Amino acid sequence: MENRKVTRKNPSSMPAPVGNYTHITKIPRNAELYVASGQVGMDQNGQFPQNMNEQVSNTFTNIKKVMESEGLRAENIIKVNIWATEIIDWDFLDSEWDHLFSNDYPAMTIGYLSELGLPEIKIEIEIWAAKV
Repeated sequence: MENRKVTRKNPSSMPAPVGNYTHITKIPRNAELYVASGQVGMDQNGQFPQNMNEQVSNTFTNIKKVMESEGLRAENIIKVNIWATEIIDWDFLDSEWDHLFSNDYPAMTIGYLSELGLPEIKIEIEIWAAKV
């Protein structure tokens, strides 16, 4: 019988991940795929805080709202792309990350860029999700 859930693994032939992510995330056939636009650190009033950690916190709040709008939970997220224009405070981001994911980490890519869509945006996080 076909496995009907998203599975994650780190192959024993590879080094362990250097962060809280999984090397491989497998989506079963016929799962619904959701691709969200990159979420940014804008607050509820449409403002961007100057502080990177405040933008990180707002970004995770916005991710949760997008997910809830489609009935998705953290275990549905299969891939995360993180783009930032300044150095990320990993202790802070990891605490937000762990509040969302616990130990069920998705695949992840991180990139630093000189700028994002608007000059005030310091971080943008894109999620891909699958519902089985």
